[in-house]
Amino acid sequence: MSTNRHTYRHTVTGSLIGELTLVADGEELVGLYFAHHWYRPDPATFGPRDDRGFAAATSRLGEYFAGERTAFDLPVRADGDEFQSAVWQRIAAIPYGETTTYGDIARDLGDPALARDVGAAVGRNPLCVVVPCHRVLGKGGALTGYAGGLRRKRFLLDLEAGRPWLSSVDTAVDTAVATAAGATG
Repeated sequence: MSTNRHTYRHTVTGSLIGELTLVADGEELVGLYFAHHWYRPDPATFGPRDDRGFAAATSRLGEYFAGERTAFDLPVRADGDEFQSAVWQRIAAIPYGETTTYGDIARDLGDPALARDVGAAVGRNPLCVVVPCHRVLGKGGALTGYAGGLRRKRFLLDLEAGRPWLSSVDTAVDTAVATAAGATG
């Protein structure tokens, strides 16, 4: 009988799109979340804060945000059900600077009617930026939901298009909006 031993730990790092929480299990990166990520797991599941062992991930993120990296060569693991895993694999294959739609992914999976289910799976991607769910758009190329907010999605798309100055991420506004939503919700 085998037992699953998880050695979760996390760190927090700053970025051009705000604070990011990186979660690892052993040597694998298993989570990369925004401060107000839509489907952010309970932080108690992240394990203790331990800034050691994240140098490769934080370095590659810095290179990505500087426009010097177009792919991430990190050991990653995205835990999800079979459908979510299939969606995340397709997202991971979207080339830097290119986009696709929820409907295109649904068709690729064999059923155009799955577009909403694809959207739900995209929203639960535990490895934002590294598994580039920001590259998935709505019908006709519409900028639709993003677990980190539409401003971050637009910024990432502009960054990959070589024009990050066209959009800005105002994390103070995002924080105020999230705080207000939490106070009223």
